Amino acid sequence: MPPASGKSAYTHARSESSMPLLPYADNTPPSSPASHSFTPRYMFHFAHKRRLFVTACLSLAAIVLVTLSFTTLAAEERNLAVPAGEHSQPPSDVDISSPVAHDINPELVEDEGLEKPQYSPFVLGPPTQSFRDNLRNDTKYITSWISAGWTNDVMTYANLIYLGAVTDRVPVIGMFTPSHIGGDAAPILFGEVFDVPRFNRESGIQIVEWHEVKDPESPVVDDLGCWNVWEAVQFNEHFPRGSSVPDWLKLDISYTKAPSWIKMIPDYPHDMCSTFWSLARLSFPEERSKSIGNPLPSPTHNVTLDPDDHMLCFDYLYYACAQQSSDLEHDYAPTWRYVLKYLHWTKRIEQIAANYVKQVFGLPEEAEVPPYIAIHVRHGDFANWCWQAENPEDCFAPLPVIARRVREVQEELRQRKGVDIPMTRVIITSDEKDPAWWGEVAALGWRTVDHEAARTVERFGRWYPVVLDAAIQSGALGFVGTDRSTYSIVSRRRVDDWQDGATRMVLWGYKGADDH
Repeated sequence: MPPASGKSAYTHARSESSMPLLPYADNTPPSSPASHSFTPRYMFHFAHKRRLFVTACLSLAAIVLVTLSFTTLAAEERNLAVPAGEHSQPPSDVDISSPVAHDINPELVEDEGLEKPQYSPFVLGPPTQSFRDNLRNDTKYITSWISAGWTNDVMTYANLIYLGAVTDRVPVIGMFTPSHIGGDAAPILFGEVFDVPRFNRESGIQIVEWHEVKDPESPVVDDLGCWNVWEAVQFNEHFPRGSSVPDWLKLDISYTKAPSWIKMIPDYPHDMCSTFWSLARLSFPEERSKSIGNPLPSPTHNVTLDPDDHMLCFDYLYYACAQQSSDLEHDYAPTWRYVLKYLHWTKRIEQIAANYVKQVFGLPEEAEVPPYIAIHVRHGDFANWCWQAENPEDCFAPLPVIARRVREVQEELRQRKGVDIPMTRVIITSDEKDPAWWGEVAALGWRTVDHEAARTVERFGRWYPVVLDAAIQSGALGFVGTDRSTYSIVSRRRVDDWQDGATRMVLWGYKGADDH
Protein backbone atom coordinates (compact mmCIF):
# COMPACT_ATOMS: atom_id res chain seq x y z
CA MET A 1 0.00 0.00 0.00
CA PRO A 2 1.26 3.54 -0.70
CA PRO A 3 2.67 5.82 1.97
CA ALA A 4 0.18 8.06 3.73
CA SER A 5 1.74 11.35 2.77
CA GLY A 6 0.81 10.97 -0.87
CA LYS A 7 4.38 10.35 -1.97
CA SER A 8 4.84 7.69 -4.56
CA ALA A 9 5.26 4.22 -3.13
CA TYR A 10 8.22 3.91 -5.47
CA THR A 11 10.13 6.86 -4.08
CA HIS A 12 12.22 6.16 -1.03
CA ALA A 13 13.06 9.28 0.94
CA ARG A 14 16.80 9.55 1.51
CA SER A 15 18.35 12.66 2.91
CA GLU A 16 21.45 13.47 0.90
CA SER A 17 24.48 14.29 2.99
CA SER A 18 27.95 15.55 2.26
CA MET A 19 29.40 12.85 4.48
CA PRO A 20 29.36 9.12 3.70
CA LEU A 21 27.63 6.70 6.04
CA LEU A 22 30.99 5.27 7.02
CA PRO A 23 33.45 5.60 9.84
CA TYR A 24 36.58 7.54 8.96
CA ALA A 25 34.71 9.96 6.72
CA ASP A 26 37.61 12.32 7.32
CA ASN A 27 41.13 11.14 6.57
CA THR A 28 42.23 12.21 10.06
CA PRO A 29 39.61 10.80 12.43
CA PRO A 30 39.27 12.86 15.61
CA SER A 31 40.05 11.45 18.97
CA SER A 32 36.94 11.20 21.10
CA PRO A 33 36.52 12.16 24.73
CA ALA A 34 36.52 9.32 27.21
CA SER A 35 33.13 8.10 28.34
CA HIS A 36 31.97 7.05 31.78
CA SER A 37 31.64 3.32 32.23
CA PHE A 38 28.24 1.96 33.05
CA THR A 39 26.21 -1.20 33.33
CA PRO A 40 23.10 -1.16 31.13
CA ARG A 41 19.79 -1.90 32.79
CA TYR A 42 17.63 -4.46 31.09
CA MET A 43 13.92 -4.85 30.91
CA PHE A 44 13.09 -8.25 32.34
CA HIS A 45 9.30 -8.19 32.20
CA PHE A 46 8.49 -11.83 32.72
CA ALA A 47 7.94 -12.76 36.38
CA HIS A 48 10.19 -15.39 37.93
CA LYS A 49 7.20 -17.49 38.95
CA ARG A 50 6.43 -18.28 35.36
CA ARG A 51 9.99 -19.29 34.44
CA LEU A 52 9.93 -22.87 35.65
CA PHE A 53 6.53 -23.59 34.13
CA VAL A 54 7.41 -21.91 30.85
CA THR A 55 10.69 -23.84 30.67
CA ALA A 56 8.82 -27.14 30.90
CA CYS A 57 6.40 -26.04 28.17
CA LEU A 58 9.24 -24.85 26.00
CA SER A 59 11.10 -28.14 26.22
CA LEU A 60 8.10 -30.06 24.92
CA ALA A 61 7.14 -27.44 22.36
CA ALA A 62 10.69 -27.13 21.06
CA ILE A 63 10.88 -30.84 20.16
CA VAL A 64 7.69 -30.62 18.15
CA LEU A 65 8.52 -27.28 16.51
CA VAL A 66 12.06 -28.24 15.52
CA THR A 67 10.89 -31.52 14.01
CA LEU A 68 8.11 -29.84 12.03
CA SER A 69 10.22 -26.87 10.91
CA PHE A 70 13.09 -28.93 9.56
CA THR A 71 10.71 -31.33 7.84
CA THR A 72 8.92 -28.39 6.20
CA LEU A 73 12.11 -26.61 5.23
CA ALA A 74 13.62 -29.75 3.78
CA ALA A 75 10.56 -30.30 1.62
CA GLU A 76 10.34 -26.68 0.55
CA GLU A 77 14.00 -26.17 -0.33
CA ARG A 78 14.79 -29.68 -1.63
CA ASN A 79 14.96 -28.61 -5.26
CA LEU A 80 17.08 -25.50 -4.82
CA ALA A 81 19.96 -25.27 -7.26
CA VAL A 82 22.46 -22.51 -6.63
CA PRO A 83 24.86 -21.86 -9.49
CA ALA A 84 28.42 -20.95 -8.59
CA GLY A 85 29.59 -18.80 -11.45
CA GLU A 86 29.11 -20.87 -14.61
CA HIS A 87 29.40 -24.29 -12.99
CA SER A 88 25.70 -25.16 -12.84
CA GLN A 89 22.31 -24.09 -14.10
CA PRO A 90 19.11 -23.52 -12.10
CA PRO A 91 16.13 -25.81 -12.61
CA SER A 92 13.15 -24.40 -14.45
CA ASP A 93 10.44 -26.02 -12.35
CA VAL A 94 11.14 -24.69 -8.86
CA ASP A 95 8.13 -23.22 -7.06
CA ILE A 96 9.15 -21.37 -3.91
CA SER A 97 6.51 -19.99 -1.56
CA SER A 98 6.50 -16.38 -0.41
CA PRO A 99 8.26 -15.46 2.87
CA VAL A 100 6.73 -17.05 5.93
CA ALA A 101 4.96 -15.20 8.72
CA HIS A 102 6.64 -14.32 12.00
CA ASP A 103 7.21 -16.99 14.62
CA ILE A 104 5.31 -16.67 17.90
CA ASN A 105 7.35 -16.27 21.06
CA PRO A 106 6.99 -19.61 22.89
CA GLU A 107 7.43 -17.83 26.24
CA LEU A 108 3.88 -16.63 25.81
CA VAL A 109 2.53 -20.18 26.12
CA GLU A 110 1.07 -20.62 29.60
CA ASP A 111 -0.74 -23.89 29.05
CA GLU A 112 -0.24 -26.60 26.44
CA GLY A 113 -3.97 -26.75 25.93
CA LEU A 114 -4.35 -23.04 25.27
CA GLU A 115 -3.91 -21.39 21.91
CA LYS A 116 -0.81 -19.22 21.63
CA PRO A 117 -1.59 -15.48 21.80
CA GLN A 118 -1.02 -13.85 18.44
CA TYR A 119 0.35 -10.64 19.89
CA SER A 120 3.17 -9.40 22.10
CA PRO A 121 2.64 -9.05 25.87
CA PHE A 122 3.86 -5.47 25.53
CA VAL A 123 0.77 -4.35 23.61
CA LEU A 124 -2.88 -4.62 24.59
CA GLY A 125 -3.91 -6.97 21.81
CA PRO A 126 -3.97 -7.36 18.02
CA PRO A 127 -2.78 -4.38 15.93
CA THR A 128 -5.16 -1.43 16.07
CA GLN A 129 -6.14 1.33 13.66
CA SER A 130 -4.33 3.95 15.76
CA PHE A 131 -1.10 2.91 17.43
CA ARG A 132 -2.00 4.68 20.70
CA ASP A 133 -4.98 2.38 21.22
CA ASN A 134 -2.61 -0.57 21.57
CA LEU A 135 -0.06 0.85 24.03
CA ARG A 136 -0.05 -0.29 27.63
CA ASN A 137 -0.36 2.39 30.30
CA ASP A 138 2.26 0.63 32.44
CA THR A 139 4.89 0.49 29.70
CA LYS A 140 6.96 3.17 27.98
CA TYR A 141 8.19 2.75 24.41
CA ILE A 142 10.90 4.10 22.10
CA THR A 143 11.11 4.21 18.30
CA SER A 144 13.15 5.70 15.46
CA TRP A 145 13.55 5.53 11.69
CA ILE A 146 16.15 4.32 9.17
CA SER A 147 17.65 6.20 6.25
CA ALA A 148 20.68 4.48 4.73
CA GLY A 149 21.88 1.23 3.18
CA TRP A 150 20.68 -2.06 4.63
CA THR A 151 23.61 -2.87 6.95
CA ASN A 152 23.64 0.70 8.26
CA ASP A 153 19.91 0.37 8.85
CA VAL A 154 20.51 -2.83 10.85
CA MET A 155 23.04 -0.88 12.93
CA THR A 156 20.54 1.97 13.36
CA TYR A 157 17.87 -0.37 14.70
CA ALA A 158 20.52 -1.93 16.99
CA ASN A 159 21.26 1.54 18.36
CA LEU A 160 17.54 2.05 18.94
CA ILE A 161 17.27 -1.25 20.80
CA TYR A 162 20.27 -0.48 22.99
CA LEU A 163 18.95 3.00 23.78
CA GLY A 164 15.67 1.36 24.76
CA ALA A 165 17.56 -0.90 27.16
CA VAL A 166 19.35 1.93 28.93
CA THR A 167 16.15 4.00 29.22
CA ASP A 168 13.92 1.10 30.38
CA ARG A 169 11.68 1.38 27.34
CA VAL A 170 10.35 -1.22 24.90
CA PRO A 171 11.87 -0.61 21.44
CA VAL A 172 9.29 -0.58 18.63
CA ILE A 173 11.03 -1.58 15.40
CA GLY A 174 9.91 -0.63 11.91
CA MET A 175 10.43 -2.39 8.62
CA PHE A 176 13.49 -2.25 6.35
CA THR A 177 12.95 0.11 3.42
CA PRO A 178 14.91 -0.29 0.17
CA SER A 179 17.96 1.67 -0.91
CA HIS A 180 20.73 -0.43 -2.52
CA ILE A 181 18.24 -2.90 -3.96
CA GLY A 182 16.19 -0.22 -5.74
CA GLY A 183 13.72 2.23 -4.28
CA ASP A 184 10.75 0.60 -5.99
CA ALA A 185 11.11 -2.63 -4.02
CA ALA A 186 8.63 -3.26 -1.23
CA PRO A 187 9.77 -3.02 2.40
CA ILE A 188 10.57 -6.20 4.31
CA LEU A 189 9.63 -6.83 7.93
CA PHE A 190 12.41 -6.86 10.52
CA GLY A 191 11.09 -10.21 11.76
CA GLU A 192 11.31 -11.78 8.32
CA VAL A 193 15.07 -11.29 8.47
CA PHE A 194 15.89 -11.68 12.17
CA ASP A 195 14.57 -14.19 14.69
CA VAL A 196 12.77 -11.79 17.06
CA PRO A 197 11.48 -14.43 19.55
CA ARG A 198 15.01 -15.82 19.89
CA PHE A 199 16.40 -12.31 20.38
CA ASN A 200 13.87 -11.59 23.13
CA ARG A 201 14.74 -14.83 24.92
CA GLU A 202 18.51 -14.66 24.67
CA SER A 203 19.26 -10.94 24.99
CA GLY A 204 17.01 -10.11 27.93
CA ILE A 205 15.71 -7.12 25.93
CA GLN A 206 12.11 -7.27 24.74
CA ILE A 207 11.31 -5.68 21.37
CA VAL A 208 8.08 -5.23 19.43
CA GLU A 209 7.57 -4.61 15.72
CA TRP A 210 5.39 -1.78 14.45
CA HIS A 211 3.11 -4.16 12.59
CA GLU A 212 2.25 -5.73 15.97
CA VAL A 213 1.23 -2.32 17.31
CA LYS A 214 -0.61 -0.70 14.40
CA ASP A 215 -2.50 -2.41 11.59
CA PRO A 216 -0.43 -1.98 8.40
CA GLU A 217 -3.68 -1.59 6.46
CA SER A 218 -5.03 1.15 8.72
CA PRO A 219 -6.03 4.41 6.96
CA VAL A 220 -5.52 6.40 10.18
CA VAL A 221 -2.71 8.96 10.15
CA ASP A 222 -1.43 9.33 13.73
CA ASP A 223 0.18 12.49 15.06
CA LEU A 224 3.46 12.04 16.95
CA GLY A 225 6.00 14.40 18.48
CA CYS A 226 9.65 13.39 17.98
CA TRP A 227 13.18 14.62 18.63
CA ASN A 228 15.20 15.92 15.68
CA VAL A 229 18.70 14.56 16.35
CA TRP A 230 20.06 15.03 12.84
CA GLU A 231 20.01 18.81 12.85
CA ALA A 232 21.79 18.90 16.22
CA VAL A 233 24.82 16.82 15.15
CA GLN A 234 25.67 18.18 11.68
CA PHE A 235 25.72 21.63 10.13
CA ASN A 236 24.81 21.18 6.46
CA GLU A 237 21.14 20.19 6.59
CA HIS A 238 18.76 22.29 8.63
CA PHE A 239 15.89 19.83 8.91
CA PRO A 240 15.25 16.37 10.37
CA ARG A 241 16.71 13.31 8.66
CA GLY A 242 14.43 12.09 5.88
CA SER A 243 12.93 8.61 6.01
CA SER A 244 10.02 6.88 4.34
CA VAL A 245 9.27 4.75 7.41
CA PRO A 246 6.83 7.28 8.97
CA ASP A 247 4.97 7.40 5.65
CA TRP A 248 4.60 3.62 5.58
CA LEU A 249 3.44 3.68 9.19
CA LYS A 250 1.09 6.61 8.51
CA LEU A 251 2.65 8.88 11.12
CA ASP A 252 2.54 12.67 10.90
CA ILE A 253 5.63 13.88 12.78
CA SER A 254 6.08 17.16 14.61
CA TYR A 255 9.81 17.53 15.29
CA THR A 256 11.64 19.38 18.05
CA LYS A 257 15.34 20.04 17.50
CA ALA A 258 17.41 18.25 20.14
CA PRO A 259 19.75 20.39 22.25
CA SER A 260 23.28 20.88 20.93
CA TRP A 261 24.82 19.14 23.96
CA ILE A 262 23.85 15.72 22.57
CA LYS A 263 26.72 16.05 20.04
CA MET A 264 29.75 14.14 21.30
CA ILE A 265 32.39 16.56 19.95
CA PRO A 266 30.88 20.07 20.10
CA ASP A 267 31.20 22.27 17.03
CA TYR A 268 33.26 19.66 15.17
CA PRO A 269 31.90 19.20 11.61
CA HIS A 270 33.69 15.94 10.75
CA ASP A 271 31.97 13.76 13.36
CA MET A 272 28.21 13.42 13.72
CA CYS A 273 28.00 11.23 16.80
CA SER A 274 25.69 11.72 19.71
CA THR A 275 26.14 9.52 22.76
CA PHE A 276 23.61 7.06 24.11
CA TRP A 277 23.55 8.68 27.50
CA SER A 278 23.13 12.20 26.17
CA LEU A 279 20.11 10.95 24.22
CA ALA A 280 18.90 9.03 27.27
CA ARG A 281 18.73 12.28 29.21
CA LEU A 282 15.89 13.37 26.93
CA SER A 283 13.82 10.36 27.96
CA PHE A 284 13.55 11.43 31.58
CA PRO A 285 11.32 14.23 32.91
CA GLU A 286 13.97 16.57 34.32
CA GLU A 287 15.96 17.07 31.10
CA ARG A 288 12.96 16.71 28.83
CA SER A 289 11.18 19.61 30.53
CA LYS A 290 14.17 21.88 29.91
CA SER A 291 14.39 21.07 26.20
CA ILE A 292 10.79 21.10 24.88
CA GLY A 293 8.62 24.00 23.78
CA ASN A 294 9.64 24.73 20.18
CA PRO A 295 8.15 22.01 17.95
CA LEU A 296 7.82 22.39 14.20
CA PRO A 297 4.40 21.85 12.58
CA SER A 298 3.77 18.39 11.18
CA PRO A 299 3.61 18.18 7.35
CA THR A 300 0.11 16.70 7.02
CA HIS A 301 -2.06 17.94 9.89
CA ASN A 302 0.02 21.03 10.69
CA VAL A 303 -0.03 20.19 14.39
CA THR A 304 2.73 21.16 16.83
CA LEU A 305 3.55 18.54 19.46
CA ASP A 306 6.30 18.26 22.01
CA PRO A 307 8.28 15.00 21.84
CA ASP A 308 6.06 12.18 23.05
CA ASP A 309 6.82 10.66 26.44
CA HIS A 310 4.80 7.45 26.04
CA MET A 311 6.26 6.67 22.58
CA LEU A 312 9.69 8.36 22.75
CA CYS A 313 10.81 9.06 19.19
CA PHE A 314 14.04 10.11 17.47
CA ASP A 315 14.49 10.86 13.78
CA TYR A 316 17.84 9.09 13.24
CA LEU A 317 20.13 7.07 15.50
CA TYR A 318 22.76 5.68 13.11
CA TYR A 319 25.36 8.04 14.55
CA ALA A 320 24.57 7.27 18.19
CA CYS A 321 27.63 5.81 19.89
CA ALA A 322 29.12 4.92 23.24
CA GLN A 323 32.56 6.51 23.00
CA GLN A 324 33.67 6.96 19.38
CA SER A 325 32.26 6.82 15.87
CA SER A 326 33.95 3.49 15.14
CA ASP A 327 32.50 1.75 18.23
CA LEU A 328 31.37 -1.33 16.35
CA GLU A 329 34.90 -2.14 15.21
CA HIS A 330 36.06 -2.58 18.80
CA ASP A 331 35.54 -5.33 21.35
CA TYR A 332 33.86 -3.06 23.91
CA ALA A 333 31.05 -2.02 21.52
CA PRO A 334 27.81 -2.21 23.56
CA THR A 335 25.53 -2.43 20.53
CA TRP A 336 27.35 -5.58 19.49
CA ARG A 337 27.68 -7.11 22.97
CA TYR A 338 24.07 -6.52 24.01
CA VAL A 339 22.11 -6.33 20.73
CA LEU A 340 23.63 -7.40 17.40
CA LYS A 341 25.26 -10.47 18.91
CA TYR A 342 21.76 -11.82 19.61
CA LEU A 343 20.16 -10.83 16.30
CA HIS A 344 20.32 -14.19 14.56
CA TRP A 345 18.76 -14.96 11.21
CA THR A 346 15.39 -16.65 11.06
CA LYS A 347 15.58 -20.43 10.74
CA ARG A 348 14.28 -20.12 7.19
CA ILE A 349 17.09 -17.81 6.09
CA GLU A 350 19.66 -20.01 7.84
CA GLN A 351 18.36 -23.07 5.98
CA ILE A 352 18.28 -21.36 2.58
CA ALA A 353 21.82 -20.01 3.10
CA ALA A 354 23.04 -23.49 4.08
CA ASN A 355 21.50 -24.95 0.91
CA TYR A 356 23.20 -22.27 -1.18
CA VAL A 357 26.58 -23.09 0.34
CA LYS A 358 26.19 -26.81 -0.31
CA GLN A 359 25.13 -26.20 -3.89
CA VAL A 360 28.00 -23.78 -4.53
CA PHE A 361 30.44 -26.46 -3.46
CA GLY A 362 28.63 -29.15 -5.49
CA LEU A 363 27.55 -31.12 -2.43
CA PRO A 364 24.42 -33.29 -2.19
CA GLU A 365 21.39 -32.16 -0.25
CA GLU A 366 21.99 -34.56 2.63
CA ALA A 367 25.61 -33.42 3.13
CA GLU A 368 26.75 -31.36 6.08
CA VAL A 369 27.81 -27.79 5.38
CA PRO A 370 31.63 -27.95 5.25
CA PRO A 371 33.91 -25.41 6.95
CA TYR A 372 34.55 -22.54 4.55
CA ILE A 373 36.02 -19.05 4.32
CA ALA A 374 33.99 -16.06 3.13
CA ILE A 375 35.35 -12.89 1.52
CA HIS A 376 33.60 -9.55 1.09
CA VAL A 377 35.28 -7.08 -1.27
CA ARG A 378 33.67 -3.67 -1.60
CA HIS A 379 34.76 -1.34 -4.39
CA GLY A 380 31.98 0.65 -6.10
CA ASP A 381 31.33 3.96 -4.35
CA PHE A 382 34.46 3.55 -2.22
CA ALA A 383 36.33 4.88 -5.25
CA ASN A 384 35.14 8.32 -4.12
CA TRP A 385 37.40 8.02 -1.06
CA CYS A 386 40.71 7.33 -2.77
CA TRP A 387 42.28 10.77 -2.33
CA GLN A 388 45.49 9.25 -0.94
CA ALA A 389 46.10 7.10 -4.02
CA GLU A 390 48.45 8.54 -6.64
CA ASN A 391 46.66 6.55 -9.37
CA PRO A 392 43.07 5.24 -9.37
CA GLU A 393 44.25 1.66 -9.77
CA ASP A 394 46.30 1.98 -6.57
CA CYS A 395 43.28 2.57 -4.30
CA PHE A 396 41.99 -0.96 -3.78
CA ALA A 397 43.97 -3.97 -2.63
CA PRO A 398 44.72 -6.32 -5.56
CA LEU A 399 43.63 -9.93 -5.38
CA PRO A 400 47.09 -11.28 -4.38
CA VAL A 401 46.88 -9.06 -1.28
CA ILE A 402 43.43 -10.42 -0.46
CA ALA A 403 44.72 -13.95 -1.04
CA ARG A 404 47.49 -13.28 1.48
CA ARG A 405 44.84 -12.44 4.07
CA VAL A 406 42.99 -15.66 3.18
CA ARG A 407 46.17 -17.65 3.77
CA GLU A 408 46.53 -15.98 7.17
CA VAL A 409 43.02 -17.11 8.05
CA GLN A 410 43.76 -20.63 6.80
CA GLU A 411 46.87 -20.83 8.94
CA GLU A 412 45.13 -19.53 12.06
CA LEU A 413 42.36 -22.11 11.65
CA ARG A 414 44.95 -24.88 11.26
CA GLN A 415 46.84 -23.79 14.35
CA ARG A 416 43.88 -22.94 16.58
CA LYS A 417 41.21 -25.43 15.47
CA GLY A 418 43.04 -28.11 13.50
CA VAL A 419 40.85 -27.34 10.48
CA ASP A 420 42.35 -27.22 6.99
CA ILE A 421 40.21 -25.22 4.54
CA PRO A 422 41.47 -25.32 0.93
CA MET A 423 41.19 -22.46 -1.54
CA THR A 424 38.35 -24.37 -3.23
CA ARG A 425 36.27 -23.85 -0.07
CA VAL A 426 36.23 -20.06 -0.35
CA ILE A 427 33.13 -18.01 -1.24
CA ILE A 428 33.61 -14.41 -2.36
CA THR A 429 31.04 -11.63 -2.75
CA SER A 430 31.81 -8.26 -4.31
CA ASP A 431 30.28 -5.33 -6.18
CA GLU A 432 33.20 -5.32 -8.63
CA LYS A 433 32.04 -5.26 -12.27
CA ASP A 434 35.30 -5.91 -14.14
CA PRO A 435 35.17 -9.33 -15.91
CA ALA A 436 38.97 -9.57 -15.84
CA TRP A 437 38.95 -9.23 -12.06
CA TRP A 438 36.40 -12.02 -11.77
CA GLY A 439 38.58 -14.11 -14.08
CA GLU A 440 41.41 -13.78 -11.58
CA VAL A 441 39.00 -14.82 -8.82
CA ALA A 442 38.12 -17.99 -10.73
CA ALA A 443 41.81 -18.76 -11.25
CA LEU A 444 42.28 -18.74 -7.48
CA GLY A 445 39.63 -21.46 -7.16
CA TRP A 446 37.24 -19.26 -5.20
CA ARG A 447 33.52 -19.65 -5.69
CA THR A 448 30.67 -17.16 -5.78
CA VAL A 449 26.88 -17.38 -5.67
CA ASP A 450 25.41 -16.23 -8.97
CA HIS A 451 22.07 -14.86 -7.77
CA GLU A 452 20.89 -14.04 -11.27
CA ALA A 453 21.42 -17.57 -12.50
CA ALA A 454 20.00 -18.96 -9.25
CA ARG A 455 16.89 -16.79 -9.71
CA THR A 456 17.12 -15.68 -6.08
CA VAL A 457 14.97 -12.61 -6.70
CA GLU A 458 12.27 -14.59 -8.49
CA ARG A 459 12.17 -17.22 -5.74
CA PHE A 460 12.42 -15.10 -2.63
CA GLY A 461 12.23 -11.41 -3.50
CA ARG A 462 14.62 -8.53 -4.13
CA TRP A 463 15.84 -8.33 -0.55
CA TYR A 464 17.23 -11.85 -0.50
CA PRO A 465 20.50 -11.55 -2.46
CA VAL A 466 21.92 -9.06 0.04
CA VAL A 467 20.43 -10.86 3.06
CA LEU A 468 21.59 -14.31 1.94
CA ASP A 469 25.10 -13.05 1.18
CA ALA A 470 25.30 -11.74 4.75
CA ALA A 471 23.93 -15.01 6.13
CA ILE A 472 26.45 -17.02 4.09
CA GLN A 473 29.29 -14.85 5.38
CA SER A 474 28.13 -15.24 8.98
CA GLY A 475 28.19 -19.04 8.65
CA ALA A 476 31.83 -19.15 7.61
CA LEU A 477 34.62 -20.34 9.89
CA GLY A 478 36.91 -17.70 8.42
CA PHE A 479 36.23 -14.24 7.02
CA VAL A 480 38.19 -11.61 5.08
CA GLY A 481 36.48 -8.24 4.73
CA THR A 482 37.00 -4.71 3.47
CA ASP A 483 38.16 -2.13 5.99
CA ARG A 484 35.59 0.62 6.68
CA SER A 485 32.74 -1.31 5.06
CA THR A 486 29.92 -1.67 7.59
CA TYR A 487 28.78 -4.82 5.74
CA SER A 488 32.23 -6.34 6.37
CA ILE A 489 32.45 -5.02 9.93
CA VAL A 490 29.21 -6.69 10.99
CA SER A 491 30.05 -9.93 9.15
CA ARG A 492 33.43 -10.03 10.89
CA ARG A 493 31.80 -9.65 14.31
CA ARG A 494 29.36 -12.47 13.51
CA VAL A 495 32.12 -14.86 12.46
CA ASP A 496 34.23 -13.90 15.48
CA ASP A 497 31.45 -14.50 18.01
CA TRP A 498 29.03 -16.93 16.40
CA GLN A 499 31.65 -19.27 14.92
CA ASP A 500 34.71 -18.51 17.09
CA GLY A 501 36.28 -17.98 13.69
CA ALA A 502 39.40 -16.36 12.25
CA THR A 503 38.96 -12.97 10.59
CA ARG A 504 40.98 -10.29 8.82
CA MET A 505 40.18 -6.89 7.28
CA VAL A 506 41.96 -5.68 4.13
CA LEU A 507 43.15 -2.07 4.27
CA TRP A 508 42.80 0.15 1.20
CA GLY A 509 42.99 3.76 0.01
CA TYR A 510 46.49 3.92 -1.44
CA LYS A 511 49.12 1.62 -2.90
CA GLY A 512 50.48 -0.77 -0.33
CA ALA A 513 47.86 0.15 2.30
CA ASP A 514 47.61 -3.47 3.46
CA ASP A 515 51.33 -4.18 3.48
CA HIS A 516 52.37 -5.81 6.72
